[in-house]
Amino acid sequence: MRIVQLIPTLSVGGAERIVALLASAQRDLGHEVHIVVLGESEDSWIERDLRAARMSVTFLGKGAGFEPQTIARLGVALRSVRPEVVHTHLHVLKYLLPTRAVWRPDAIVHTLHNLAENEAEPADQKVQQAAFRYRVAPVAIGGAVAESVRQLYGIEPAATIPNGIEVGRFKAGPGVRSRLRSELGLEPGTPVFIVVGRLNEQKNHALLLRAFAQVPNQAHLLVVGDGDLRAALESQAAPLGPRVHFLGIRKDVPDLLAAADIFVLASDWEGNPLVVMEAMSAGLPVVATSVGCVPELVVVGAGVLVDKGDEARLSREMTALAGDLDQAAQAGGVARVHARLRFTVGAMAADYIDLYTRQSTRRFLRERLTGAAP
Repeated sequence: MRIVQLIPTLSVGGAERIVALLASAQRDLGHEVHIVVLGESEDSWIERDLRAARMSVTFLGKGAGFEPQTIARLGVALRSVRPEVVHTHLHVLKYLLPTRAVWRPDAIVHTLHNLAENEAEPADQKVQQAAFRYRVAPVAIGGAVAESVRQLYGIEPAATIPNGIEVGRFKAGPGVRSRLRSELGLEPGTPVFIVVGRLNEQKNHALLLRAFAQVPNQAHLLVVGDGDLRAALESQAAPLGPRVHFLGIRKDVPDLLAAADIFVLASDWEGNPLVVMEAMSAGLPVVATSVGCVPELVVVGAGVLVDKGDEARLSREMTALAGDLDQAAQAGGVARVHARLRFTVGAMAADYIDLYTRQSTRRFLRERLTGAAP
């Protein structure tokens, strides 16, 4: 198949990483895959990896806000590629749908990367409501997302396809743990927590820092990521001194996970977070809020789930694992086994190809039966 993966940007985020993983895996399956980005190049590590892999990536140069001229540029890009399938991500449908006058693929698939009510602004939700009733196939990335689609849009998703990752990347090489801990000034035996994600309202790092402040003094917290709230969070963490490490955006997340003992996430909402799968693949137990599809990932024995906003319980569970690293390692072993069985990118890519095929076949049969023009 000729496939276009359409996304607003290739900045560092979960949806962007899924697009890169999915495009590469589908190309490995023998398909012709093009990534079309509405915005400009940001030279993120995701972009650099795609260039190194010689993946086809086109940037349309859209700036902030709605730009009608982007529709024309997208139409030109699609006519050039002539895709049989367009797979959309995030808020791009308002740009894609008008191009159907000049290019109509066999199938359009849209992945919801978060709960439906959080995935798009109200105006984009109206566009998606119309699109899903106009033969655009919505895909949920987990059971909680599927239920949110039913509640918000009143329709059944075309499929539920969980995210996948390159599980093998998160197996630490010899000496990685000791090297990273030495670089970060972490003594052997020091309990180390790690959180990975954008420093924004959704992830609720402020609550996490309050909970961590109640964990015994020998523990450390690695905060990986960046965002608008970084300065405020650094100010909040200042009384904790060198126990909290703000590391910014890092490409070496697998190595950082190897340096840690416990993964923690205090999000107020989530879709199907890659960081939880990555932490489990690295053999870390998870202490996380029970939001979105997180309960579908963290199986019994692989960690602990707490209610959203429950600072006291979050702190208690973090303290318990920090005080018993043998128990933490045992839970991490359960997490690693589950991850290797369930979280592979190959399974995700194959499931999407199957969906594309089914959607294309339905369009062909519908047109043959109705006599509609292709």
